[in-house]
Amino acid sequence: MNRLFVLLVALMLAAAACSGSEESDNITLLTHESFVLSEGTFEQFTADTGITVEVVSSGDAGALVAAAIATSGDPVGDVLFGVDNLLLQRALDGDVFQAHEAVGLDDVPDRFKLDAENRVTPIDTGYVCVNYRPEDLGGSAPSSIDDLRQPQFASEFITQNPESSTPGLAFLFATIATYGEDGWQDYWRDLKANGVTVTSGWTEAWAEYVGGDPGGDKGIVNSYASSPVFEGLFGGENPTISSILTDTCFAQIEFAGVLNGTDSPNNAGLLVDYLLSPEVQADIPLNMFVEPVNSQAEVPAEFAEFAVPVSAPLSLPPADIAANQARWTQEWLELLRE
Repeated sequence: MNRLFVLLVALMLAAAACSGSEESDNITLLTHESFVLSEGTFEQFTADTGITVEVVSSGDAGALVAAAIATSGDPVGDVLFGVDNLLLQRALDGDVFQAHEAVGLDDVPDRFKLDAENRVTPIDTGYVCVNYRPEDLGGSAPSSIDDLRQPQFASEFITQNPESSTPGLAFLFATIATYGEDGWQDYWRDLKANGVTVTSGWTEAWAEYVGGDPGGDKGIVNSYASSPVFEGLFGGENPTISSILTDTCFAQIEFAGVLNGTDSPNNAGLLVDYLLSPEVQADIPLNMFVEPVNSQAEVPAEFAEFAVPVSAPLSLPPADIAANQARWTQEWLELLRE
């Protein structure tokens, strides 16, 4: 374990003792169902700090944030992990978190730091990207997001409903970021005319993709930048790896934060620090198939072998998402019904 982290733990615990405050040595981490770290990860934290971590996971990120807003000031846990940039402004406006400047934050690139008040700490990043199999597209592969509306790819593209699917919402945002308020609706009208298929969620879309499970007849799917990594690691001896349209990639950043109203803010802060430590960050890629944000973390070679670099992901300011998401999704629904 990083000696700086252990030293900080000792100093913070000593400070808490001197101040006369009594914090629980049992911390509850609230998270979504996709949260996974290697067995024994939190046992190391307990060995270093004497603090035990109970992980409570349920539902998706949207449900997690909604519950946290409803209990703001009187939370059922101490730390929340899993709020992303699509939901961040809603959580901040709901006064879910209290400020905590995490150890290791200086090793995180500024592009991941979306809250100047440090109410949340970036932990990992991933990208929603269009995947495709060139060999299943008759020798004609798309080279950009604009190509998806070309006749040669008619009825090949499958994506998800942004009202019910996070990757579907991210792709909608990708089109808004690319074409702007004046152009994204025309783009979707072209996709509709070109036979785009829309499913309720990622699992349903992946099942209809030629490279999916069980595999269908669609050669292009809205998925993740890490899908080729999964294919490479679990696709057998000679795996077929999907290609990615990098200009469709929309950044997703996941954050952790100390919950407003916790009785143990210092100990909760230590857990956030631990999630940002290089050791835990290096454990993230092969468990959750996303990338660490701490530049000092070593990405596992198996992950890096198949990962596709995304140097210029699309994004929208969280405040713009919060202000416009309901309108954008309603407008999307109306034009799909035209």
